[in-house]
Order: sequence, then C-alpha cells, then structure tokens
Amino acid sequence: SASEIEAYLMKTKFYSSIYISLDTLKYLKKGGRLTPAAALVGSILRIKPVLQIQGEKLDAFKKVHSLTQAKQVMIEAVRNDLRTRFADYVKNGEMQIFVAHTNYYEEAETFKKELTAIFPSIPVTHVDPLSLSVSCHIGPGSLAVAMARCL
Repeated sequence: SASEIEAYLMKTKFYSSIYISLDTLKYLKKGGRLTPAAALVGSILRIKPVLQIQGEKLDAFKKVHSLTQAKQVMIEAVRNDLRTRFADYVKNGEMQIFVAHTNYYEEAETFKKELTAIFPSIPVTHVDPLSLSVSCHIGPGSLAVAMARCL
C-alpha cells in the first residue's frame, strides 16, 4: 500500500549518501536556486560547488575550483561516511558505491576506477546518468558518487 511504501522510504532514507560536483553555476541560476549576483561572483571566482544529499535534504557541502579538487572532496566525504555513519554496514559487507554523471560518461568511468582502487573492499557497481529531476537543475558536466546500504 502507499502508506507502507512511505513508511519504508522514511525508515531507509538515511541508508545512503550522495555527493555531486557541479561544473557550472549557470543552471542553478536559471532554475532560481542561486541569485544572479551569487552566480556572477561564483563564476568570476571559478567556484565549482560540491553538493550533498542525505535523506531528502540537498545542501551545499564544499566549494572548490577544479574537478580534481571536487573529486578529492567527494572521496574524503565517502571515506568519512564509511568510517562513521556506515561503519557497521561496511563491517557486514552491506555497502555499495555508485557513480553518476550528467553527460560526462568518460570522466565517470575514470572516477569509478579511482574509487575501486581507493575502496577495494566495497563494490563500485554502477555508472549511470543522474536522474532528470536532478540533472535539469545542475546541467551537464556534473559528477556524483553515492553510497548505499544493500537491502
């Protein structure tokens, strides 16, 4: 039933964590999620935000200036989550890592290989496009990493 599905989703919403690096602020501005002034300043400073999704909440996580920095920030965030929030799931072999992108397939495949080397005991199972509900707000050239408990 719908109420059972809702209860299950509410119970399991914190079994995952997602980090997304954006290539540009243009689409956040177009969607009204960033003021034109903030977008202008961010563009001048060449800021590439890393966002975080936990549960149903999307937040700014960190500001960086390059894809290399964004990947390092996301790797450290994954490492921290695996050591803390998901430590029991890691110990029980219940975690997976996923990579997603918006029109950035080659870089996503490279990132998957990097994550596999860094976290050899946790399967990095998929490289998929980000959902359209997210992609339309962040534009092309975005890269994401997600961790989830295997249910």
